Amino acid sequence: MRMIRDIREMQLASRAARMQGLSVGFVPTMGALHEGHLSLVRRARAQANLVVVSIFVNPLQFGPTEDLERYPRKLEADSALLEAEGVHIVFAPSPEQMYPAGATTTVHVGELSDKLDGRSRPGHFRGVSTVVAKLFHIVQPDYALFGQKDAAQVAVLRRMVRDLNMDVEMIVAPIVREADGLALSSRNAYLTLDQRRQALVLQRALKQVESLAASGERSPEKLRSAALAVLASEPAAALDYLEIIDPDTLDPVAATTPGALVAVAATFGTTRLIDNLLLPRC
Repeated sequence: MRMIRDIREMQLASRAARMQGLSVGFVPTMGALHEGHLSLVRRARAQANLVVVSIFVNPLQFGPTEDLERYPRKLEADSALLEAEGVHIVFAPSPEQMYPAGATTTVHVGELSDKLDGRSRPGHFRGVSTVVAKLFHIVQPDYALFGQKDAAQVAVLRRMVRDLNMDVEMIVAPIVREADGLALSSRNAYLTLDQRRQALVLQRALKQVESLAASGERSPEKLRSAALAVLASEPAAALDYLEIIDPDTLDPVAATTPGALVAVAATFGTTRLIDNLLLPRC
């Protein structure tokens, strides 16, 4: 496995792969890897000849009161995991490489960037779309792998790829969960044992919506009320949002149909978690 820290070196490596007729699969991460990330790596290996994983804690997507400084950084351990998975290149640039002095260009994906997490974390999706656009430009992947857990991010990036005619296919893989249903997240490491138990209410709320929808309920208001009642049973959950929306526009749906996205975010202690489900299609 090759470790690359320099942008120009990464560009040359990707160019060399293309000249050899190799397809490139790319998994962008902020490190602190877990099974969810590794499932994306395996999907990339099945899809492409050359697999690149980036590890970059992106300062542009953290707000001034968020956890940039304490976000877990485990480059050595992450690299060992990736090598065991057969990754070919780890790209781990510095912030100074990604954002040179005087850089002012950012990417803002219109109104989508101000919905869900973008509403409560102003500037977050501007940071996400900017860094992913830069990474796509550097790595030049044929395929880019993302997890469904970050559903709002997926919607923003899909729109960016479409609007800017980027020559990359986005592949979105299902959420990977712990045995008890908690969605895997690097931030789960912040939770105390009590908070981790409390966080399971997110999955219970989503399951309540899924169950009612499966039994024929189509009213978004009734489904949302049922989920909110579940969340209210756990007083430690500080709710940010719970919405039933179109997965592409992130707008509320007038009637709940298969394929609708049910998305939730809440804070436990100081740790903000997100989760979601797509209602099953017939």
